Amino acid sequence: MTPQERRTRFHELHAREQVFVMPNPWDIGSARLLAGAGFHALATTSAGLAWSLGRDDYGITRDELVTHVGALAAATDLPLNVDSERCFADDLDGVAETVRLLHDAGAAGCSIEDWNGGADRIDPIEVAVERVEAAAAAAHVDGDPLVLTARCENLLHGIDDLDDTIKRLQAYRDAGADCVYAPGLATVESISTVADAVGVPVNVLALPGGPTVAEIGDAGGRRVSIGGSLASTAYGAMMV
Repeated sequence: MTPQERRTRFHELHAREQVFVMPNPWDIGSARLLAGAGFHALATTSAGLAWSLGRDDYGITRDELVTHVGALAAATDLPLNVDSERCFADDLDGVAETVRLLHDAGAAGCSIEDWNGGADRIDPIEVAVERVEAAAAAAHVDGDPLVLTARCENLLHGIDDLDDTIKRLQAYRDAGADCVYAPGLATVESISTVADAVGVPVNVLALPGGPTVAEIGDAGGRRVSIGGSLASTAYGAMMV
Protein backbone atom coordinates (compact mmCIF):
# COMPACT_ATOMS: atom_id res chain seq x y z
CA MET A 1 0.00 0.00 0.00
CA THR A 2 1.14 3.54 -0.70
CA PRO A 3 1.30 6.07 2.15
CA GLN A 4 -1.86 7.71 0.78
CA GLU A 5 -3.68 4.36 0.73
CA ARG A 6 -2.62 3.72 4.32
CA ARG A 7 -3.95 7.14 5.34
CA THR A 8 -7.25 6.37 3.63
CA ARG A 9 -7.39 3.03 5.43
CA PHE A 10 -6.72 4.71 8.77
CA HIS A 11 -9.62 7.08 8.27
CA GLU A 12 -11.82 4.10 7.38
CA LEU A 13 -10.88 2.34 10.63
CA HIS A 14 -12.00 5.38 12.60
CA ALA A 15 -15.25 5.73 10.64
CA ARG A 16 -16.53 2.21 11.24
CA GLU A 17 -18.51 1.28 14.36
CA GLN A 18 -15.99 -1.21 15.68
CA VAL A 19 -13.15 -0.92 18.17
CA PHE A 20 -9.65 -1.74 16.94
CA VAL A 21 -6.36 -2.33 18.73
CA MET A 22 -3.31 -0.34 17.68
CA PRO A 23 -0.20 -1.80 19.39
CA ASN A 24 3.00 0.19 19.76
CA PRO A 25 6.21 -1.19 18.22
CA TRP A 26 9.51 0.56 18.89
CA ASP A 27 11.61 -0.69 15.97
CA ILE A 28 11.30 -2.39 12.58
CA GLY A 29 11.47 -5.88 14.02
CA SER A 30 8.68 -5.36 16.52
CA ALA A 31 6.60 -3.59 13.85
CA ARG A 32 6.84 -6.56 11.50
CA LEU A 33 6.05 -9.03 14.27
CA LEU A 34 2.91 -7.11 15.20
CA ALA A 35 1.88 -6.72 11.57
CA GLY A 36 2.19 -10.46 11.18
CA ALA A 37 -0.03 -10.97 14.22
CA GLY A 38 -2.98 -9.52 12.32
CA PHE A 39 -3.45 -6.03 13.75
CA HIS A 40 -5.07 -3.39 11.55
CA ALA A 41 -2.80 -0.45 12.47
CA LEU A 42 0.31 0.35 14.48
CA ALA A 43 1.49 3.32 16.51
CA THR A 44 4.89 4.56 17.59
CA THR A 45 5.74 4.95 21.26
CA SER A 46 7.79 7.93 22.35
CA ALA A 47 8.99 6.06 25.42
CA GLY A 48 9.95 2.93 23.47
CA LEU A 49 11.89 4.93 20.90
CA ALA A 50 13.70 6.90 23.60
CA TRP A 51 14.62 3.73 25.51
CA SER A 52 15.95 2.13 22.32
CA LEU A 53 18.37 5.09 22.12
CA GLY A 54 19.35 4.82 25.78
CA ARG A 55 17.34 7.87 26.86
CA ASP A 56 14.34 8.74 28.97
CA ASP A 57 10.92 9.45 27.48
CA TYR A 58 10.77 12.90 25.87
CA GLY A 59 14.49 12.59 25.18
CA ILE A 60 14.41 12.40 21.38
CA THR A 61 14.60 15.11 18.74
CA ARG A 62 12.17 15.85 15.95
CA ASP A 63 14.67 14.73 13.33
CA GLU A 64 15.14 11.41 15.13
CA LEU A 65 11.39 10.88 15.27
CA VAL A 66 10.91 11.67 11.58
CA THR A 67 13.66 9.20 10.64
CA HIS A 68 12.08 6.58 12.91
CA VAL A 69 8.65 7.13 11.36
CA GLY A 70 10.03 6.79 7.87
CA ALA A 71 11.59 3.44 8.76
CA LEU A 72 8.51 2.04 10.50
CA ALA A 73 6.08 3.31 7.86
CA ALA A 74 8.12 1.55 5.17
CA ALA A 75 8.41 -1.68 7.17
CA THR A 76 4.77 -2.82 6.86
CA ASP A 77 1.60 -2.10 4.91
CA LEU A 78 -0.29 -1.06 8.05
CA PRO A 79 -1.30 2.53 8.81
CA LEU A 80 1.11 4.06 11.32
CA ASN A 81 0.03 6.56 13.95
CA VAL A 82 2.74 8.71 15.52
CA ASP A 83 3.17 9.68 19.15
CA SER A 84 4.53 13.11 18.30
CA GLU A 85 4.50 14.46 21.86
CA ARG A 86 4.02 18.26 21.82
CA CYS A 87 5.00 18.39 18.15
CA PHE A 88 8.51 19.50 19.14
CA ALA A 89 7.76 23.21 18.94
CA ASP A 90 6.59 26.07 21.12
CA ASP A 91 5.43 28.16 18.16
CA LEU A 92 2.50 27.42 15.85
CA ASP A 93 4.60 27.37 12.68
CA GLY A 94 6.82 24.75 14.27
CA VAL A 95 3.82 22.62 15.21
CA ALA A 96 2.58 22.72 11.61
CA GLU A 97 6.04 21.91 10.25
CA THR A 98 6.30 18.83 12.45
CA VAL A 99 2.96 17.56 11.17
CA ARG A 100 4.00 18.13 7.57
CA LEU A 101 7.28 16.29 8.11
CA LEU A 102 5.45 13.30 9.59
CA HIS A 103 3.03 13.27 6.66
CA ASP A 104 5.95 13.27 4.23
CA ALA A 105 7.63 10.46 6.20
CA GLY A 106 4.63 8.19 5.60
CA ALA A 107 2.59 8.54 8.78
CA ALA A 108 -1.16 7.86 8.63
CA GLY A 109 -1.88 9.86 11.76
CA CYS A 110 -0.17 11.83 14.50
CA SER A 111 -0.96 13.33 17.88
CA ILE A 112 -0.46 16.55 19.77
CA GLU A 113 -0.61 16.74 23.56
CA ASP A 114 -1.17 19.58 25.99
CA TRP A 115 1.58 18.67 28.47
CA ASN A 116 4.36 21.26 28.41
CA GLY A 117 7.38 19.54 29.87
CA GLY A 118 9.55 22.65 29.72
CA ALA A 119 7.07 24.55 31.89
CA ASP A 120 6.16 21.44 33.92
CA ARG A 121 2.44 22.03 33.48
CA ILE A 122 -0.57 21.46 31.25
CA ASP A 123 -0.87 24.26 28.70
CA PRO A 124 -3.65 26.78 29.34
CA ILE A 125 -6.64 25.68 27.31
CA GLU A 126 -6.54 28.66 24.96
CA VAL A 127 -2.89 27.92 24.15
CA ALA A 128 -3.58 24.23 23.66
CA VAL A 129 -6.52 24.97 21.33
CA GLU A 130 -4.40 27.23 19.12
CA ARG A 131 -1.81 24.48 18.86
CA VAL A 132 -4.43 21.89 17.89
CA GLU A 133 -5.78 24.28 15.25
CA ALA A 134 -2.29 24.66 13.75
CA ALA A 135 -1.75 20.90 13.74
CA ALA A 136 -5.16 20.26 12.19
CA ALA A 137 -4.58 22.76 9.40
CA ALA A 138 -1.33 21.00 8.52
CA ALA A 139 -2.77 17.49 8.92
CA HIS A 140 -5.82 17.96 6.72
CA VAL A 141 -4.08 17.94 3.36
CA ASP A 142 -6.66 18.09 0.56
CA GLY A 143 -7.27 14.57 -0.70
CA ASP A 144 -4.65 13.00 1.57
CA PRO A 145 -5.23 13.96 5.22
CA LEU A 146 -3.66 12.58 8.34
CA VAL A 147 -5.84 11.53 11.27
CA LEU A 148 -5.05 14.08 13.96
CA THR A 149 -5.40 12.97 17.57
CA ALA A 150 -5.47 15.61 20.32
CA ARG A 151 -4.46 14.46 23.78
CA CYS A 152 -5.40 15.78 27.22
CA GLU A 153 -2.69 14.72 29.67
CA ASN A 154 -4.52 15.64 32.89
CA LEU A 155 -4.79 12.11 34.27
CA LEU A 156 -1.10 11.33 33.70
CA HIS A 157 -0.08 14.38 35.72
CA GLY A 158 -2.25 14.12 38.81
CA ILE A 159 -5.19 16.22 37.61
CA ASP A 160 -8.09 13.90 38.38
CA ASP A 161 -10.75 16.21 36.99
CA LEU A 162 -12.93 14.47 34.42
CA ASP A 163 -15.02 17.58 33.78
CA ASP A 164 -11.93 19.61 32.83
CA THR A 165 -10.63 16.72 30.73
CA ILE A 166 -13.91 16.56 28.80
CA LYS A 167 -13.98 20.36 28.38
CA ARG A 168 -10.51 20.21 26.88
CA LEU A 169 -11.28 17.27 24.59
CA GLN A 170 -14.40 19.02 23.32
CA ALA A 171 -12.38 22.16 22.62
CA TYR A 172 -9.75 20.13 20.77
CA ARG A 173 -12.47 18.45 18.72
CA ASP A 174 -13.87 21.84 17.80
CA ALA A 175 -10.35 22.96 16.86
CA GLY A 176 -10.14 20.21 14.24
CA ALA A 177 -9.00 17.03 15.96
CA ASP A 178 -10.31 13.86 14.30
CA CYS A 179 -9.79 11.72 17.40
CA VAL A 180 -9.27 12.56 21.08
CA TYR A 181 -7.31 10.81 23.80
CA ALA A 182 -7.08 11.15 27.57
CA PRO A 183 -4.51 8.58 28.72
CA GLY A 184 -5.44 7.16 32.11
CA LEU A 185 -9.18 6.57 31.77
CA ALA A 186 -9.44 3.50 33.97
CA THR A 187 -13.11 2.53 34.15
CA VAL A 188 -15.91 1.68 31.76
CA GLU A 189 -17.91 4.54 33.26
CA SER A 190 -15.25 7.18 32.59
CA ILE A 191 -14.69 5.93 29.04
CA SER A 192 -18.42 6.00 28.35
CA THR A 193 -18.78 9.49 29.82
CA VAL A 194 -15.98 10.84 27.63
CA ALA A 195 -17.18 9.07 24.48
CA ASP A 196 -20.73 10.34 24.93
CA ALA A 197 -19.52 13.89 25.57
CA VAL A 198 -17.10 14.31 22.67
CA GLY A 199 -18.90 12.59 19.81
CA VAL A 200 -15.72 11.77 17.85
CA PRO A 201 -13.51 8.65 17.95
CA VAL A 202 -11.83 8.17 21.31
CA ASN A 203 -8.48 6.46 21.83
CA VAL A 204 -8.18 4.55 25.11
CA LEU A 205 -4.94 3.41 26.72
CA ALA A 206 -5.22 -0.22 27.83
CA LEU A 207 -4.23 -0.49 31.48
CA PRO A 208 -3.31 -3.54 33.62
CA GLY A 209 -6.45 -4.62 35.43
CA GLY A 210 -8.52 -2.12 33.48
CA PRO A 211 -11.40 -2.69 31.05
CA THR A 212 -10.93 -5.27 28.32
CA VAL A 213 -10.86 -4.33 24.66
CA ALA A 214 -14.44 -5.56 24.31
CA GLU A 215 -15.52 -3.49 27.31
CA ILE A 216 -13.75 -0.42 25.92
CA GLY A 217 -15.58 -0.88 22.63
CA ASP A 218 -18.93 -1.34 24.34
CA ALA A 219 -18.28 1.86 26.31
CA GLY A 220 -17.77 3.82 23.11
CA GLY A 221 -14.00 3.67 22.66
CA ARG A 222 -12.98 3.36 19.02
CA ARG A 223 -9.25 2.78 19.29
CA VAL A 224 -7.10 1.00 21.88
CA SER A 225 -3.37 1.52 22.27
CA ILE A 226 -0.92 0.15 24.81
CA GLY A 227 1.74 2.86 24.92
CA GLY A 228 5.22 1.80 25.94
CA SER A 229 4.17 -1.39 27.72
CA LEU A 230 5.44 -3.79 25.04
CA ALA A 231 8.83 -2.10 24.96
CA SER A 232 8.91 -1.99 28.77
CA THR A 233 8.12 -5.70 28.96
CA ALA A 234 10.79 -6.55 26.40
CA TYR A 235 13.49 -4.55 28.15
CA GLY A 236 12.38 -5.81 31.55
CA ALA A 237 12.63 -9.42 30.39
CA MET A 238 16.35 -8.94 29.72
CA MET A 239 16.90 -8.08 33.38
CA VAL A 240 15.07 -11.10 34.82
